[in-house]
Amino acid sequence: MNSAWLTEMAAMKKNKPRASAKTKSQPVLKPVLMGSLGHLLRRAEQRAMSIYTKEVGASGLTPRQYVVLTAVAAYEGQTQTDLVNATGIDRSTLADMIARMIDNGLLARERTKGDGRANSVTLTTAGKRQLTATTAKVRNAEKRIVAPVPTQAGLA
Repeated sequence: MNSAWLTEMAAMKKNKPRASAKTKSQPVLKPVLMGSLGHLLRRAEQRAMSIYTKEVGASGLTPRQYVVLTAVAAYEGQTQTDLVNATGIDRSTLADMIARMIDNGLLARERTKGDGRANSVTLTTAGKRQLTATTAKVRNAEKRIVAPVPTQAGLA
């Protein structure tokens, strides 16, 4: 178990600032917020994004771009509708993302043979390289993100 995480959580529960707090203007997590699942999930997401950005780098793939490239690599040639279902990204956002990733040379798109309205999406050579270069960094980020989570009761 990560002792820094435990110390931080204990300080929050006691409504005391962390040891690194320098001024009174720095907010302290109130006990009422400790019981707010939505707030805690948002804080966890902020922490995860911070770690992801540090590991992958600001100029690397965003988490959503990584998910799209991973899904395309797993099921080469699937339609954009299939990708919506696989990733959980809404149709219009995914269409915009794919267009930008095509412009950046990471993906290619063509009409399917069976349905002229549907687009088949594939990785380009550059997309495969980017995915390969990013995967180890994402795995490191994921390990850091879950490191503070207690392993008791089969949680991790």
